Amino acid sequence: MTENITKGETHGCIVCGKLYQLYVVYDPDGKFIDSKIMSAGGVKIKAENHPLVACETHSGEQIERAVERVFGHHIDEDEEE
Repeated sequence: MTENITKGETHGCIVCGKLYQLYVVYDPDGKFIDSKIMSAGGVKIKAENHPLVACETHSGEQIERAVERVFGHHIDEDEEE
């Protein structure tokens, strides 16, 4: 049986670009499964295909506008963690 792969990665806030350290889990085929933010001050934004983080100081509206700008779609309120 093949195990999931966990990597330490650096990702920027979707709104302002501030860097955060994450542990990211991928399946054996390289598909994103989940992530955990290890740096203080970041919040995980639920995304199906990739890890996504924002500063906890940004409003939900700022985050939603940034996601729409970058990915071309909105995040439903129940998808935010």
